[in-house]
Amino acid sequence: MRKKISKLLALMLALCCVLTACGPQTVTPGPGSQNPGSENPSGSEDDPVLKLEYAPGTVLRMATGYQKPIEGIAFVAETVGEGLKLSNGKTYYEGDLKPTWEEMQNRINVKFESKWTGAGSAEKEFTYWREKLNEVDMVAGSVSILAEAGAAGEVVNLAEYLDYMPHFKAFLEANPIVRLSITGSVTGDNKGAIYFSPYFDGVDDIERMPLMRTDWVEKLLNGEGKFTAEACGNLNAAVYEPYMPTSGKVAVDVASKDGSKVETINKDYDTAGNIVKTMNDALAKGTVTGVEAVNMLRDYIDKAYNGYYGTNRADLFIGQNAAWDADELVALLRCVVSNAKTLNGKDSVEGLFSREDANNQRRVDMFRFAGTLFGVRGLESRQDYLYVGTDGKLHDARQEADTYVALERMNAMAQEGLISSTFINGTDTKTEKMLADDAGFMHYDYNQTQTIYNETKLDSANGEKYAAVLVPVARWYDGTNKDGVYMRFTESWRSVKTDGWAISKAGVEGSQDKLHAALALIDYAYTEAGQILLSYGPDEFIKKDASGNYVTFNFNGKQMPVMAETAYQELWDLMGGNYTNYGRRILGSTYSFVKLQSFEYQCTQTVGKEGAARLSTAIALGLIKHPALAITENPWYSIVPTTLPTTKAENEIIGGFAELASKGKFSSSKGDSNILVDIIAKGYAGAELVDGTTTANTVANEWNGKSYLQIKQDAYTRLINFYNELSK
Repeated sequence: MRKKISKLLALMLALCCVLTACGPQTVTPGPGSQNPGSENPSGSEDDPVLKLEYAPGTVLRMATGYQKPIEGIAFVAETVGEGLKLSNGKTYYEGDLKPTWEEMQNRINVKFESKWTGAGSAEKEFTYWREKLNEVDMVAGSVSILAEAGAAGEVVNLAEYLDYMPHFKAFLEANPIVRLSITGSVTGDNKGAIYFSPYFDGVDDIERMPLMRTDWVEKLLNGEGKFTAEACGNLNAAVYEPYMPTSGKVAVDVASKDGSKVETINKDYDTAGNIVKTMNDALAKGTVTGVEAVNMLRDYIDKAYNGYYGTNRADLFIGQNAAWDADELVALLRCVVSNAKTLNGKDSVEGLFSREDANNQRRVDMFRFAGTLFGVRGLESRQDYLYVGTDGKLHDARQEADTYVALERMNAMAQEGLISSTFINGTDTKTEKMLADDAGFMHYDYNQTQTIYNETKLDSANGEKYAAVLVPVARWYDGTNKDGVYMRFTESWRSVKTDGWAISKAGVEGSQDKLHAALALIDYAYTEAGQILLSYGPDEFIKKDASGNYVTFNFNGKQMPVMAETAYQELWDLMGGNYTNYGRRILGSTYSFVKLQSFEYQCTQTVGKEGAARLSTAIALGLIKHPALAITENPWYSIVPTTLPTTKAENEIIGGFAELASKGKFSSSKGDSNILVDIIAKGYAGAELVDGTTTANTVANEWNGKSYLQIKQDAYTRLINFYNELSK
């Protein structure tokens, strides 16, 4: 099976090259602009003064990796056993550097010594080493803790060495929002300080998205005449109330079915009514069966959109011309859970679920989705729950009543049985089981890692399909209209990640060799060759032509390398198609710095590519709006920086706000809990709260929310002033 997939990939990429005239390009593999083995790998020939000089073979002690012990720069026994032979022909043993880092050693002429403990997160890793930073030279950490450590003088200020790092410097100059996101101080002697190298899981692109069993939507909604079924359940009592209007018309821009242009259609509530209200009114009078619910939704789509979708009504949700909103999704979820026999042949089926219903790190995706559904900012922020308002000031979603209204709506869905029982109870159920057992309909997550289950858990030969769909239409208050704007908007936009790598000041103190070698590593990571190495792995894992040049394909207008067919085979053989696990656990890539999306794209299953293409088309047509990696004229569209230049004293104050701390009541870490999740699952009582207004006030006044926000606002103001100085 894997061999067939590998051959299919080769054929698809070959066809892509023909269609885009990519062919074998003259792209030199290997170090590119760097000089492997040189004592000055990061120096510019035009600038003979500022070169990084260090002894060949300088040892760098690396407390770096991703999260787990198996995701460090060296192999562990769990991965290699008594020896693991990879597609490059080499056999690796416990303690050996992974291919990427083995090659990086050669290119910049250093020796890496892995000190990675795999404590579970970057923050936990740094916390482990914090009292003994003299034992490591580079260390991973969360950006907040690294910024705090920088302010305390524990990690090196990279800004002092930018002239030694021409590639890193050029990257920051080309991406000013990145420069702001990693600026740790904007006053005093450390003005403009940078305490860590940024990590990008792709840049300036959508991150999470809704995913659905699209075949189920087609089965329920498409076709002539009435929907029929031999057996179905009944709708539960109505709890959810309409979010969208119940009368009037709402104009919505959509892509044409072929994606070639923008069209405007109307949601005609005068003609069709609001589908949730229609169903609720029927439930108030008596029982509503699953079959009746489907026919209500079919009739609504025909009338509300004046026949626009024809008999392909599923396109309202899954098409390139999709225009669905929260109410329509609730109606669809009611149809799904009440028609289990039709969809999976069983007595029950779950509606919304999360990737791991028992893992708080994944459960929080449910309130992130709530923000997208109900037009609430800050629930998918790059930093805590902050966003920039139309007034140009920072706002905290935890202190705003609208946040809790959205969560109440999600809890109403939970009470109706539209959210999985495993999520509500925190039971250990994962995406792969949901799909393998035909047990779940939809969740909000990353495209590549979740759509691989089309290959391994679904029966694609019989039309089963789990795919990404467009984000919903919601009312967003972006300041352009006092009554809000009905549009698609996602806050899930790729920018600087919340983890990074830093140079330990105590570790390199007194050793220019270590300091310069660490700086050389960071700078090399931002060369073209470095980005390829740290994404794809060494050249042996990349396809080449007869002349030894990379074979490339056109990705977002740029020629990017094609991964070797043997590597693609290995991806599936060892990691079941999960490219992040393959990169981190086998190649040793995709840990930090810039992860190229061209690598992820090639590893994405065919159905995943289909969904990604629909989203890409909608974004290109301006139909999915998003935060910008810039300081925008309308500040509401400026992405909030991943870090802010708070001072040591300010960090100490914030650190005392227990409820708002990383281990407090709003944690996104595995093993912790989050009251926003608890409200969705079991209401305010389940979160030991009273109501939304009281909660917002409690966060602001009793849990130090106002003080927290003022500190962050002061830092943001200083950052904007610094940006204005840079822009002069």
